[in-house]
Amino acid sequence: MPVLNTIELEGVSAESWMHAAHEALREAGKTLRNIERLDILGTSATVDGTGVLEYHTQVRLYFAVEPR
Repeated sequence: MPVLNTIELEGVSAESWMHAAHEALREAGKTLRNIERLDILGTSATVDGTGVLEYHTQVRLYFAVEPR
């Protein structure tokens, strides 16, 4: 059974909370290997008087630690 490590990130998107989560995963995938799971920790948004400017999604990623 692998040992898992975690990292918490926040993705940002002008489109949606789901797209923000995908952005966090995509960026993490550039430097992390063996990502196995993603938990959504929370969502928020930056707004002005007319609507949503940015969607923010906080995620926790789980990835396997590589054996030596």
